[in-house]
Amino acid sequence: MSNKLVIYTDGGARGNPGPAAIGVVIQDSQGKTIKEVGRYLGEATNNQAEYQAVIVALEEAKKLQADQIDFYLDSELVVKQLNRHYKIKDKILGSLFIKVWNLKSQFRQVNFFHIPREQNKKADAIVNKVLDQYNLK
Repeated sequence: MSNKLVIYTDGGARGNPGPAAIGVVIQDSQGKTIKEVGRYLGEATNNQAEYQAVIVALEEAKKLQADQIDFYLDSELVVKQLNRHYKIKDKILGSLFIKVWNLKSQFRQVNFFHIPREQNKKADAIVNKVLDQYNLK
């Protein structure tokens, strides 16, 4: 019996770097939302926030006992790095990549797909809601 999840993640910073947050939307294979997560990160870059969102999502997926995950991100850079199409030159992103890689190994299958920002509105809205709560315009 497979437990497949579909996860939309987004990370954003106001200023780059600046106050940052993540948004995660976890759905079952039928597209029903199971869980949403928003978290304030403190000071980070957009790309660091994107990676942190994937890390939090993988941790949540583990709790939900998923074995397969399809990730959808609007960050082409992060997707291409996670799919090993781009090298990672930034030290901090490199360490976040390793964290993702180690978490990813706990699942049978994890796929990363790039989508246009318009298709990631829910996760993006969570990021903005968290940042607005901190009055970070």
